[in-house]
Amino acid sequence: MHIGGVRTALFAWLWARKNQGTFILRIEDTDQKREVEGSIAHIQESLSWLGIDWDFGPDKEAPFGSCIQSKRLSSYSNAAQKLIDKGLAYPDPYTAEELAAFREKADAEKRPFLFREHRPSETGAWDGTKPLRFKVPEVKSYSWHDEVRGDLSAGPEALDDFILIKGDGYPTYNFAHIIDDEAMGVTHVLRGDEFISSTPRFLSLYDALHIPYPKFVTLPPILREDKTKKLGKRDGAKDILEYRAEGYLPGAMRNFLALIGWNPGTEQEIFSTDQLLQAFDVSQIQTHGGIFNEDKLRWYNREYLLAMSSADFGAYALPALESALRARNVGWNPVTAEKFLPDLRDRISVAADISESVAAGEFDFFFDEPAPDVAHIPQKGVSVSDTVRHLQTLRASFAVLEEGDFAHADRLKTAVWDYATEAGRGAVLWPLRFALTGRDRSPDPFAVAAVIGKEATLSRIDSALHQLAGV
Repeated sequence: MHIGGVRTALFAWLWARKNQGTFILRIEDTDQKREVEGSIAHIQESLSWLGIDWDFGPDKEAPFGSCIQSKRLSSYSNAAQKLIDKGLAYPDPYTAEELAAFREKADAEKRPFLFREHRPSETGAWDGTKPLRFKVPEVKSYSWHDEVRGDLSAGPEALDDFILIKGDGYPTYNFAHIIDDEAMGVTHVLRGDEFISSTPRFLSLYDALHIPYPKFVTLPPILREDKTKKLGKRDGAKDILEYRAEGYLPGAMRNFLALIGWNPGTEQEIFSTDQLLQAFDVSQIQTHGGIFNEDKLRWYNREYLLAMSSADFGAYALPALESALRARNVGWNPVTAEKFLPDLRDRISVAADISESVAAGEFDFFFDEPAPDVAHIPQKGVSVSDTVRHLQTLRASFAVLEEGDFAHADRLKTAVWDYATEAGRGAVLWPLRFALTGRDRSPDPFAVAAVIGKEATLSRIDSALHQLAGV
């Protein structure tokens, strides 16, 4: 389930739900050679994760029967027989080699290959061993209305005899979806722009079977960031559940996808599901392609993380943090982790960022006491004796703070700020940073102290003083 297919499902679902309609999850599995074991369950899991539910589907039997095409073969055979009886379908007598020769001849003559120019003069009865082809009843121009693209048309060259049922007994998409749409009461068909060129053939088949046209809603393509082509696997397009594994939230992904190719006509970017349902309209679907911008997706996810309750964010982030720390053999302390969550929330856009940061050692000092390079503890231009004096003053200031005050970085900062300002902030705060983190770049040392707590803070300052005593 890639981004394009998921967005199509989302738009169809939004339109159905907005209009109190029916959303059908139909499994089009008539290409048996391409069937992948477990794919139906994967589709269901993908849509369910995004909050897309269905009224009828592979797990919900409908009045019209199964929603799995491979279980509806009799309905296609019955429709095919109607066309045969009308003289509008015939068995394809040609081999693959003969068809290839026809195409080569057309290419050599620089004209399009049309199968209808090679219709056999006589055909026997169709016994199911040969592909069954639709015989276009009238070669003519077609005009139709698209809810997004407006009035469209195509000339007679767009019509051709196409396969209805293959030699293995399974129908083609071109045939099966039309038969199913009528049986299932489908009123709106939302699909990509690659089907526009096939629409005249579909219309010809609708007419042959006296089936009313549904409303056609053509969705714009999803483009890669440079806008030069459609987003594909080679451009980094992933299965939708890969995004879930990376920690993207379903609400953020749904919000992001809804705005690729749909414009609500306002500046609003964050939509709840109810707001999407209220605002969505097929008339606002754009004709030009929408860009898949992963930075924008990360922005959405961050906005949703920031809106989470503390409890929900903890449930989201703590398992990833613990797993990553344990994988690096970094000490795990759930109390420290809980204190670290507000700082962690400010640092990430998606859960995968936690693993990357932990792998780079960026959070180690919150959980394990560092081993700072004693030579770097004094700031340049500050003597070791002055550095010791500053650390001793900081230790004394921190030691008198009550535990409740120690949990707040701003109170720690207030306790020593006047002294640090008078003595020189760099000379005072630089050794504190090194003592607590072992790094010359790290979060605010007061924020670190508030996370690791009073006991660990004093212990690390003592360790730095002990090391400086030996210099």
